[in-house]
Amino acid sequence: MSGNRPIAFENRDRYAALGLNIAYYRKREGLTQIQLAEKADISRGYMSEIEAPNMIANVSLEVLFCIAKALRVEPEKLLALRD
Repeated sequence: MSGNRPIAFENRDRYAALGLNIAYYRKREGLTQIQLAEKADISRGYMSEIEAPNMIANVSLEVLFCIAKALRVEPEKLLALRD
């Protein structure tokens, strides 16, 4: 199976929720996208893509774990779907 697999249509809402959750916890911590990107060791542009609800950015588990650590939350908080 390829690492560059296209995003399944039924998962688009989950990617959007991930980005919105990251933005929520980032703002709760009082961080800018640049600050969070630096803490997670990713580019600011990639951070922006991850948070953008109208864009789908593939996120590895490593990146997810680094973002969660930088935000001081458990990774499952970032993956939670909200009603």
